Amino acid sequence: MIRLSTPIDFSVLKSLKAGDEVLLSGKVLTARDQAHKRITETFKKGARPPVDVNGRVIYYCGPTKTRPGEAVGSCGPTTASRMDKMTVPLLKAGLKGMIGKGRRSDEVRRAIRKYGAVYFLATGGVGALLSKKVISARLVCYADLGPEAVLEVTVKDFPLVVGIDAEGRDVFSYQERKR
Repeated sequence: MIRLSTPIDFSVLKSLKAGDEVLLSGKVLTARDQAHKRITETFKKGARPPVDVNGRVIYYCGPTKTRPGEAVGSCGPTTASRMDKMTVPLLKAGLKGMIGKGRRSDEVRRAIRKYGAVYFLATGGVGALLSKKVISARLVCYADLGPEAVLEVTVKDFPLVVGIDAEGRDVFSYQERKR
C-alpha cells in the first residue's frame, strides 16, 4: 500500500504503476459532468474558470446531502468515461490526478501520458463507506449545480488503485492481455 498526499510530488506521481494500491490524503476537488462542461466552456472562451486545476486531483463524484455530524453524504465514484470528452483541456491546464470508476478512452490515456498525470480507480457501490474518509468539505464554485457543484474535500487514507499511470499503462488493457 502506497501512502500519498496532495499535492502529489511529480517524482512520486511518475513512480506509480498501474495496479498500485494507494491511500490518498489531502485536498481533492469534486466535479462531475456539469462542472466539467462549465470549466471546459470557460477555457474555450479564453477565460479562467473559477477553480484552478493546476497540480490538483479531481474526484468524479457528487456527494449526497450531508447529515449532521458528517463532512459529506455518500460520495461514490462516477463513471469516468462520461468526462472523457472534457478531460484533455483540464490535463493541459495542469490537472495531475483523476479519481473515478471504469475505463478511459485511448485519447485520455494518451493525454495522461503526455501531461504526466494519473487516473485512480475508486470502488463503486461503497459511497457511504468512502464518505467516512472525508474529513471536511467546502464549496469552491457552481453552487447552483447542487450535488454537482465543485467542492474541495479533505480526505484521509482514501483507498484507490492506479488505473492508468503516468506512462499510459492501463490496468484494463493489462487484464485483457492476460486472458
